[in-house]
Amino acid sequence: MSIDITMPALSPTMEEGNLAKWLVKEGDTVAAGDVIAEIETDKATMEVEAVDEGTVAKIVVSEGTEGVKVNSVIAVLAEEGEDASAVDVSEAPEAKAAPEPEPQAESQEATRETPKPASTAAPETPAASVNSDGERVFASPLARRIATQNDLDIATVSGSGPRGRIVKADVDAVLAGGATALSSQAASKESAAPSQAPAAASAAPQGMADDAVLALFDEAAYDKKRHDGMRRVIAERLTQSAQTVPAYFVTMDCELDALLALRKQMNDAAPKNADDKPAYKLSVNDFIVKAMALALKAVPMANVSWTSTDRIYHKHADVGVAVAVEDGLFTPIVRKAEQKTMSVISAEIKDMAGRARDKKLKPEEYQGGCTAVSNLGMFGVKEFTSIINPPHASIVSIGIGEQRPVVKDGALAIATVMAATFAFDHRAIDGALGAELAAAFKGFVENPMSMLV
Repeated sequence: MSIDITMPALSPTMEEGNLAKWLVKEGDTVAAGDVIAEIETDKATMEVEAVDEGTVAKIVVSEGTEGVKVNSVIAVLAEEGEDASAVDVSEAPEAKAAPEPEPQAESQEATRETPKPASTAAPETPAASVNSDGERVFASPLARRIATQNDLDIATVSGSGPRGRIVKADVDAVLAGGATALSSQAASKESAAPSQAPAAASAAPQGMADDAVLALFDEAAYDKKRHDGMRRVIAERLTQSAQTVPAYFVTMDCELDALLALRKQMNDAAPKNADDKPAYKLSVNDFIVKAMALALKAVPMANVSWTSTDRIYHKHADVGVAVAVEDGLFTPIVRKAEQKTMSVISAEIKDMAGRARDKKLKPEEYQGGCTAVSNLGMFGVKEFTSIINPPHASIVSIGIGEQRPVVKDGALAIATVMAATFAFDHRAIDGALGAELAAAFKGFVENPMSMLV
């Protein structure tokens, strides 16, 4: 009996992924545990292992395919003694896949119906909507998402998939050919444009149709880059946060001189490895992560996440550290940071930051957490604010440490000062509580020895 290989769920929230590369071909024999494919999620490339042994009878989803739904059949194995060429894959890839709801953002744009099983020709789950004639229009979730993002009326696109279903290639063909059909709302905006004053037309309002934005620029003066999965997820999550989280901001100036002195002392005392290099080299950011973790333990009411029914009080301080990667951002999590030594925190951050840049982090290494640290001080940024990334209820933005004049005991002095700006979710953390957490953070930063005892 043949064995279906399905698109795995590489994280609890994963709904679809891209099949980046096949490491086997039809006719190859595989054993349980063999790596057979690479799957791209929004932020990582993961290896897929065979769970059974057999011969690859059919590769159903070709490499490079985007938006393959979780549990979709991507390949079929023939068991030992079974004729691979005789394996029936007529029901693949999604006859056995449980239908999944589309993302919330899409559900507001089109009517959803329960998907019907698809044939082997396409790896995407069909979704039904209704055109102006009342006829059902089938389109894959990925096709509808791209159409929505480009203000394209999906009902005007001709489908090339089974039963006339609209797939990603159909939408891309329309967009590439310049035949974008605007939705009725976007079309009404366009029809009103000639009556607007030239000065008003020079600014692109929020929500403007994509082709209307492009019309403002000389085609020879720009290049376009299609959004990848990471860019889309960042945009969706932060837009949702900005629209739903009632955030407020608190800024604390923290003196760093004692911290810098302790950092130098600890780095100078670092033991040497076999290659005569220091076993660790602490950064200011390592101290900041530790200070944030200890502040959350000192003010446990602020160590929370918000849900519609409950506040979740965390038993440990899991601190995310913002890491910039090419055209994107990761926030790997230092788990139980309040319990870890400075050298362990430093080693973990260096390791995860390196793997983040190679997109080799596991989902559990960057999902979750209760707060985050974003540091732009190395770029000379004095002060800034960050957007909270739920389920976090807070984030601290760190500016440059610079020498400033300060008043001490009634006399003018010089101190190295940095601005730490906290963003808090007011649903979970009220103003006085946020200020208490910021004050606790400042206390640990300015008295760093207290972080070591």
